[in-house]
Amino acid sequence: MTSSNTVERPSTPRLGGVPVHEHLKAAAVALAPAVMARLVERLPAYGALPSEQLRGEITREVDRGIRAFTEVLRSGELPGADELARISESSARRADEGVPLEAVVGAYHFGAQECAARVLVAAEPGDLPDVLLVQQRLLDYLRLVSCAVAAGYVQERQAALGDEQVARQSLLSRLLAGGDPQTAADRAGLQLPPCYLVLGITMGPHPDELLLGVNHAVAARRKLRRLRNELQRQTTGVPLSVLSGNGGLVLIPSDTPPADFAGADRDRLSRLVEHLGRACGAELLVAAAAAAPGGVADAARLVGELREVAPASGRGPGLYLLDDLLLEYQLSRPSAARDRLAALLTPLARRPELLDTLRAFLACGLDRRQAAARLQVHPNTVDYRLRRATELTGLDAARGADQLTLRAALATHDTTRHGSPDPG
Repeated sequence: MTSSNTVERPSTPRLGGVPVHEHLKAAAVALAPAVMARLVERLPAYGALPSEQLRGEITREVDRGIRAFTEVLRSGELPGADELARISESSARRADEGVPLEAVVGAYHFGAQECAARVLVAAEPGDLPDVLLVQQRLLDYLRLVSCAVAAGYVQERQAALGDEQVARQSLLSRLLAGGDPQTAADRAGLQLPPCYLVLGITMGPHPDELLLGVNHAVAARRKLRRLRNELQRQTTGVPLSVLSGNGGLVLIPSDTPPADFAGADRDRLSRLVEHLGRACGAELLVAAAAAAPGGVADAARLVGELREVAPASGRGPGLYLLDDLLLEYQLSRPSAARDRLAALLTPLARRPELLDTLRAFLACGLDRRQAAARLQVHPNTVDYRLRRATELTGLDAARGADQLTLRAALATHDTTRHGSPDPG
């Protein structure tokens, strides 16, 4: 039995003695135009839509939304699966048209708020329980509808991005294969630039990838995502890339023809590499070449080879063009002399720490302390390893006459051991 002091909240709220949904029905003629005016005024994305679309499809959506909210207020039942599917489909069309998600969600909020404002003005002092019920149903309605809007919008964007990504990867594959890439560019909706800056990137680990107890795969993905985002911010046009947590290949569109690539372009590219390294929190070794679209395949092979030659010859992180590695690159080309040079380091084949120490010592300008810091060992360890390498090879890294030979031997060692590198 219900106590005489207990007041049951009505299933259909009333304001001023009249059911709320009846207030909405009475205001329906003026309500839809008011909602439309608010959308155009408060949401620039809707204001920019064609007037025919506003008067047609958008107005019909507003009318249907008002009727759906009216039914929620009447029955207390939230929209069913069919209505939510229709809302998702409408949201997907807005996504395809490029209307921002926040504007699509905002449209439903403005519409529901306008409905609530129209009926709540009829509330009397004794209608507080009904007012609270109206507000609760408003919040429930917006929660459910916002989820349906987001689901439809995101699904459409994922499909569009998937198609777009496939088309761009097809263009990248065509560029790397050689031949005419125009058809692939047309499918991707991109205009081929006069030049691509072809970057072969080797990424060092982020500090998080070296910590025990940290999911290294997650840390690597975060590093890669930051690099991609910074690449997009720092470049114009659409960069094409194939990247993993260890690096890969990037093509950056450029308006400067390859033959006109000069010092200023190199400086800009060097700053870009610095930005990318800071953004992803890892050391980057980047080999680069400028090429017309038809020459990308050859440029990709070149930067792949430079990526191998630079660290093999003791070079540290940074940007490298062919001009920076002319001697080392030439020494790494197949020849009888190359094989003999690589053979000089055969006694160190099972002592990788000795090879690493030689590279670091030469790269640091024969500064043992700097080399020790790079290797994270004591300077005395560097001295010991250098002596041991001299004993095994007969070549002294501190002796001027042997330095060029060691640099050349290091430059050929990895190429001889691993063969031609994959440009990607």
